[in-house]
Amino acid sequence: MDKNTVIGFLLIFGLLIGYSFYTTKQNKKQQEKRLQEMEAVQDSISNAAAEEQTAVLVPQEEAQDSVATDSVAPTKPIVQHTFSYQNTDQTTDYVVNTNMGEYHFSPMGGYLTKVQLHHIYPYTPKEQTEKPELVLFDHNTTMNFDLKLKSQFVNTKECYFVASADSLQVTEGEQQLTLRLYPYKNGDSSLSAFSQIDSSAYLEYVYTFNANDYKFDFAIHFVNLAQYLYKNKREYNLKWEADINNVEKNYDYERDATTLYYSYDEDDVDNLNERAADTKDFTTSLKWVSFKQQFFTSIIIAKNEFKNGHLEVALPEKNERPLLKKMNANLAFEVGNTDEGSFDMSLYFGPNQYKQLKPYDLGLERQVPLGWGFFLLHWINRYAIIPIFNWLEAYGLSYGIIILILTIIIKMVLLPIAYKTYMSSAKMRALKPQISEISERYPKQEDAMKKQQATMALYKRAGVSPSAGCLPALLQMPILIAMFRFFPSAYELRQQPFLWADDLSTYDSILDLSFNIPFYGDHVSLFTLLMTIATLVYTWLNNKLMAPSGNEDQMKMMRIMMYLMPILFLGMFNSFSSALTYYYLLVNLITFLQMWIFRMAVDEKKLQAQLLSNMNKPIKKSKWELKMEAMMKQQQQLQKQQAQRKK
Repeated sequence: MDKNTVIGFLLIFGLLIGYSFYTTKQNKKQQEKRLQEMEAVQDSISNAAAEEQTAVLVPQEEAQDSVATDSVAPTKPIVQHTFSYQNTDQTTDYVVNTNMGEYHFSPMGGYLTKVQLHHIYPYTPKEQTEKPELVLFDHNTTMNFDLKLKSQFVNTKECYFVASADSLQVTEGEQQLTLRLYPYKNGDSSLSAFSQIDSSAYLEYVYTFNANDYKFDFAIHFVNLAQYLYKNKREYNLKWEADINNVEKNYDYERDATTLYYSYDEDDVDNLNERAADTKDFTTSLKWVSFKQQFFTSIIIAKNEFKNGHLEVALPEKNERPLLKKMNANLAFEVGNTDEGSFDMSLYFGPNQYKQLKPYDLGLERQVPLGWGFFLLHWINRYAIIPIFNWLEAYGLSYGIIILILTIIIKMVLLPIAYKTYMSSAKMRALKPQISEISERYPKQEDAMKKQQATMALYKRAGVSPSAGCLPALLQMPILIAMFRFFPSAYELRQQPFLWADDLSTYDSILDLSFNIPFYGDHVSLFTLLMTIATLVYTWLNNKLMAPSGNEDQMKMMRIMMYLMPILFLGMFNSFSSALTYYYLLVNLITFLQMWIFRMAVDEKKLQAQLLSNMNKPIKKSKWELKMEAMMKQQQQLQKQQAQRKK
C-alpha cells in the first residue's frame, strides 16, 4: 500500500461519505413529506372510525353473554361470536409438503404457523452429530385481519377454518389447499353441528403450491358475506407478526443483518434501520414487504398493491439467542364486493439469494446487500463478480478454489492498472537522488513552497506525473469494496468448508477465547491474522521502495498510517466472513508475485537514464499552455499601451 494507494483510498472514502450525506438529506426531505401526508390521512381515518363505532358497535361483553346463554351443545365448545365454531376433532395443523419445504396451517385462523425448509440446515456445533432441517418459523408467527360484523369485530385468528384436506404431498405440478370460514345460519352461534352453518357463504383462503418453488400463491375470497358484514367496510388490515430467530453461527452479525424491507415498485426498494428498533407508516401503496435475515427472507407480495401500511422492527429485551428481532407489518388491502370479491397475494419463504430472487422480476434481489447505495458497487457485483462466480460454480469446484480462480481473474483484468501504478512508483524511485538534492537545497520549513515548486519542475522536465499512480489505485478501490459487500452476503458460501474453515460465510475460529478482547472479539480468525501479516509485510516492502516526495514529517505520518491501517483491520475483520479475509489474503499474495515479476521485467537503471535524458530535452508545451502564454502576452501589451497613453 504505497502513498498513491492511500490517497486513492481516502478519495473514494470521501466520495462515499459525500454521496451518503447527499442521499440522507434527500431521504429526510421525502420522509418529512410522507409524514405530513400520513398525519392528514390518519386524522381523517380516526374521525371516520369514531363515527362508525358510535353508530354500530355492540360491546364485546354483551355479545359473549348472549352466546353463553343460548348454548345448547356443551359437548363441543363454541367460539363466542357468530362466525365460527370450535371443532374439537381437529386439533393438529393442516400440513403441506413440497420438494422445497413443509408448511403448517392452523385450523384456528387458517394462517401459516410453521415453515421448515428441506435440505437446508441451521448452524450446529461440530460436536452435534444430528443436523435437523432449518425451521424458519415454528408457531411464532401470525397473519390475520378483523372482520367487521353488523354488531362487533371478529378477528380471523379466533375463527375455525375447515380445510379441503388435512395434508397434501406436492411432488410435481401444482396443488391447492383451501381453507374456509363459515358463518352460522341466521347468526345463531348456539348451533354447534357442522350441518347448521351457512355453507353458501364463507371466507376462503386458497394456498396454491408449486412442487419446486419457494414462492406460493395466497388468495382471500369473500363469498356471499354481505349479509353478515358491515356494508360500508371495504378496506381490511392484514396483520403479519413474527419473531425472527437465530439460525447462523455469528449471532451478532445475523442480528445486525436482520431487518424489514419494503418496496413501492421494482426500482424503489428500501428498508428499516438494521441496528436499532425502527418504525415507518405509509399512506402510499406498497408492492411487497419482507422479514429479511442474513441468508433467508420471508416475503408477502401483493398481486396489485397494498393500499398503505405500518411497519415495525422491535429489539428483544435481551440480546440473546435465539430471538433476533420482532417484526410487525400491518398492510391495508381493499375488497370492493364482499359477495364475490378477492385479494390475491404470494408468499415466499426461502434463501435470500440473488440468483434465486432475481427471476421473479420484482426487485426482491435488492434485499441482498451488494452495495445498492452506490451504483458502481452493485454494477461490479451484478455484471462481473456474480456471473463469474456462478460460471465457476457450475464446474462443481470447492468454493475455496472458486475464490482463488476468481481472484486470479480479477488481478489479471487489473494487471495493466497495477503495471501503471508500479511504473509510476519506479520513476519516482529513479529520481530519488535529484529529489534528495532538492531537499538538501531547501532544508528550512519556510522554504517548503520553493521545495515543492522545484520538485514539480523536476517531474515536469523528466516527464513524470506524480499523480499517475493515484488514478489506477482509485480505480481498484471500488472492486475491493464491492467484494467487501459480496462475500458476507453470498448464500452460496453458507456452510461451505475450506481448509480449516468449516463455514466460509462466517469467521474461521482456530482458537475460542474464554474472554472478550475489546475491538477484537472472543476468538482468533486465522485467515484474518494471515491477511494482516501479509498486509504489514507488503507495507514494509513498499516503504523501502518509496522515494521521498514531501517533507520528512509528512512522510513519517504517512508511514505510521500505513502500518496502523492493517492493525485496525485485524480487529475489524476478525468476525467477518472468512471468504472475505481469504480473498484479501490472496490479493496480497498475488500482488507480491506481480511486484516480483515487474521488478524482474523493468530495468530501473535504464529507466533512470531515460528520465535523465528527458530532462536535457526542451520541454514541449501543450496547446493549452501555448494559448495561455499568448493570452498573457496580449494582456501585457495592452497594459503597456494604456501606460503610454497616460504619459
